[in-house]
Amino acid sequence: MSIDRRKFLGRTAATGAGVALAGAAVPAEARGHGRPPQRYSFTVMGTTDLHGNVFNWDYFTDKEFDDKEHNDVGLAKIATLVEQVRKEKGRHNTLLIDAGDTIQGTQLSYYYAKVDPITGAGGPVHPMAQAMNAIGYDAAALGNHEFNYGIPVLRKFEEQCDFPLLGANALDARTQTPAFPPYWTTRLRTPCGRTVKVAVLGLTNPGIAIWDKANVQGKMTFPGLEEQAAKYVPRLRSMGADVVIVSAHSGSSGTSSYGDQLPHIENAAALVAEQVPGIDAILVGHAHTEIPEYRVTNKETGREVVLSEPLKWGQRLTLFDFGLVWRKGRWAVESVSAKVLNSNAAAEDRRITRLLGDEHAKVVRYVNQVIGTSTAAMAAAEAPYKDVPVLDFINHVQAETVKAALAGTEHAALPVLSQASCFSRTAAIPAGKVTIREVAGLYPFENTLEARLLTGAQLREYLEFSARYYVTTPAGGEVDPAKLTNAGNTPDYNYDVISGLGYEIDIAREPGSRIGRLTYDGKPLDEKAQFVLAVNNYRASGGGNFPHIAKARQLWANSDEIRNTIITWVKAQGTIDGARFASVDWRLTRDGTPVF
Repeated sequence: MSIDRRKFLGRTAATGAGVALAGAAVPAEARGHGRPPQRYSFTVMGTTDLHGNVFNWDYFTDKEFDDKEHNDVGLAKIATLVEQVRKEKGRHNTLLIDAGDTIQGTQLSYYYAKVDPITGAGGPVHPMAQAMNAIGYDAAALGNHEFNYGIPVLRKFEEQCDFPLLGANALDARTQTPAFPPYWTTRLRTPCGRTVKVAVLGLTNPGIAIWDKANVQGKMTFPGLEEQAAKYVPRLRSMGADVVIVSAHSGSSGTSSYGDQLPHIENAAALVAEQVPGIDAILVGHAHTEIPEYRVTNKETGREVVLSEPLKWGQRLTLFDFGLVWRKGRWAVESVSAKVLNSNAAAEDRRITRLLGDEHAKVVRYVNQVIGTSTAAMAAAEAPYKDVPVLDFINHVQAETVKAALAGTEHAALPVLSQASCFSRTAAIPAGKVTIREVAGLYPFENTLEARLLTGAQLREYLEFSARYYVTTPAGGEVDPAKLTNAGNTPDYNYDVISGLGYEIDIAREPGSRIGRLTYDGKPLDEKAQFVLAVNNYRASGGGNFPHIAKARQLWANSDEIRNTIITWVKAQGTIDGARFASVDWRLTRDGTPVF
């Protein structure tokens, strides 16, 4: 995993950082008394969680992207905002960075990782590399989803980028040295002739070690953000950095979705700001939330560190505005502020849409291929609170796949259950012809399938944990589905249903005592009996912190995405027939009375 760090570390205006004079030079030292101190201001722009979005397009619906807030997405729109800021501030007074999760998330990025991979002989240049190079990114932190397609794809993407992928806490497992450049530096030349040295430290998410265990185990390790920041920030200051910015693929909440599976905090950006002195600003990623400006006081220095997280997929562009003053022979940061710009106010940059028009058209043709038919329409709109056929379909394919994999093994006779979540409430399968994009829309994540061994008692606790998703709702009165779910900000993808069991969820009861009438094959569940659970690798590795599953015995695992498994199943079967799998096995109740 050796890399040429000379390519990126310490890059300056003279070596290709794209920084020029900000105006006519004035005498280096102000002479005499009473003159105002010299000041300089510059802007750092930031994106995060782009997830393969170049165009304002939804490949799963085959139309322009839209949501209820009328957000737009994509680098083509970000490019327009970036050029507006460069025109306003002066291109030489701006930098552009990213906080990770770049090459996974859309069918565009999937196509160039799996269908026509960039790793192939004479393979294409990744659309995200093409777009980010054209826009002129200076540096980007690694996100956890960068590792979804394996290290070879990531390394090829890195090779195709004209900017460094930073990861101070992505270490070579053998040498414990950085597997990627930990930081990037540049010099901005001010009107007074002096230069300002800016350093960007990149930090990624330690959860990679469990979420992408199959791709990184024995190859890379991912220590905590705080410890690596504490190592590198003083080093950057000693190297003469006037401004230190952290690009962190880590949310600001101080929480983790994988519990005690790792000793490090998943969403540690605010902790880094609080505990590590010498940081001026942090570009936050990973959490998919919008935080225009968040100020955290460093415990050691008492100085405020400014954090900002732009909304995912290119919906927002963060602007950090830095004000510097020349004081006692050096530049000092006098002020930092942050805000976000909304990309729905910008037109797509035709330079970017022309550049990648052929790639876009190729992927649109690919996702619109007809692969089978469905006897009835299935929609996910009510899946968060009703047992609907569309999740039964996913579970049917997963359970069938696991049963086939375990055939002839010592566990072949065990009952196979399956876990699924509603990843998208807008996902749907039409009656009649079915395309790749419609099937893929059921499973937008790159999860793979595993089989884990659990007891009946463990499954009960698993379901109790999942049922925390519902807001406690007393019996009597109407139930508003819009206010029923996502208790404690639990996302839809962290609510699991299990096919193969019968059960009720009493939402009038407090979490922990909601599961009732739990049965298997029509009989009360034997808590000592063993079951095989078909489960995605995110959940199996501790994602969502569900009980037992991460430590349960793994009986089988597959490297193919579940989405691909479902597409392959439809191609092979030709017909999706709900009569084969659709049934109402679970329901919401209040004091024994069904809610719906």
